[in-house]
Order: sequence, then structure tokens, then C-alpha cells
Amino acid sequence: MARILLIETSTSLCSAALSENGAIVSYVESTEPRVHASMTAPFVKKVLGDNKVSDCDAVCVSRGPGSYTGLRVGVSTAKGLCFGGDIPLLSVGTLDTLAFQAIGEGLLPEGCRYIVPIIDARRMEVYSAIFSPHGEQLRDVKSEIIDAQSFAKELSEGSVLFIGDGAKKCSEVISSSNAYFSQCCPKASSMAIPAERSYKEKRFEDVAYFEPFYLKDFVATVSRKNLF
Repeated sequence: MARILLIETSTSLCSAALSENGAIVSYVESTEPRVHASMTAPFVKKVLGDNKVSDCDAVCVSRGPGSYTGLRVGVSTAKGLCFGGDIPLLSVGTLDTLAFQAIGEGLLPEGCRYIVPIIDARRMEVYSAIFSPHGEQLRDVKSEIIDAQSFAKELSEGSVLFIGDGAKKCSEVISSSNAYFSQCCPKASSMAIPAERSYKEKRFEDVAYFEPFYLKDFVATVSRKNLF
């Protein structure tokens, strides 16, 4: 039985969970946005309870795409725990987490043909992928601009669930009666099943060299406000 510490920090809310054999035994999430730097470590301590990091078989972290800062916090925390506990590192894609969240929380509409996880990427751009209602990935992750014709082919075939923090954005331009929307952030608890699969298949990351999947390069900006 694998005991896996799960860390999700890819969007505005962060969470942590502890799973045993694919089932969640402890979970905590933030209620305030963008508190990753101050709350991720306390969340880890809380979900571990009386367990030590070294009592876990692995640490699994969200690999992205998502917030540059959030992903850096999560990956840095996970790496530190793996080094300290001498345990392997796993990763789960943000969009995979959302697909399993839709399935696990019973959010699929009747006759659902596709799950489309959506991460907000500013303006009308999103990060998206396409999954089957069983969690099988059918299309690679990509960055795209959403308009009224987005996902027209999938919507013509039946019900489609758009889930993630970009779902509301999509609902404002996609008007198909086959489109269903769930505005939410990915949860660490929804990483349990794909993390368990990765552990059984020994798909471990290189702790020293693993980097988040940003999809797009980070662009630093300079504030226009006078500092003095």
C-alpha cells in the first residue's frame, strides 16, 4: 500500500492531501487566494499528522501548467521534502487533476462525451486539453484563444464539461446547449488516483532536475508605479 503526500499549488488556491492506496485520508485547502508561500508548508504538516515525511512512499506535486509563482512554491516544497525524507518524487499535470476531479466529484453531465479542463491564462487565452469521461487524455495540452467556435466539433457530438478556473471565461462565449461549466480550482485530493498509478508504474521524477511545465515562458514586468 502506497502512502503519498499530495501538493497542489498551480492556481490561486493551494491544497495538500495524504493518500493511502489511492484513497484520501487527510486533506486541507486554502480559503484565501495566493497564500502558497505562507501556507503550503503548514498544510503539509497538518495532513501528515503524526506521520513523518519519511513515513511516506512518495511526494506528488502538480507540474502545471498554471501560475508561475504557485508552481515554483509547490515544486520547491516537494523537492525539499523528497531530499529530506529520501523518498521519490511524482508529478501530475494540472489538467489531469481537473479531469479526475470532475469524475470523482460526480460533476459529469448526463451523456458526457468529453471533459475539457481549462486553466485561465489571462485575457481570452486558456490552457486546455481534452479527456474522455473515463479520464483518458485525448488531446495534448495547449494554449489557445477561446471564441464562440472553440470546441465546436466536440460539442456537436454531445455533452462537454468545461472544468477549471477558466470555465467561467468560456461560458461567456460558448453558448452551445451541450456545454456545461464548473468554475473551480484543482484540488490535491483529486491527484490521488493518477499519483497512485504513477507510483505503481515507477514513473518517478529526477528530484534534482525536475522543473514545472509552464507551457509558456515566464515574462517579468516592471511596475509603472513610482517606488520613491
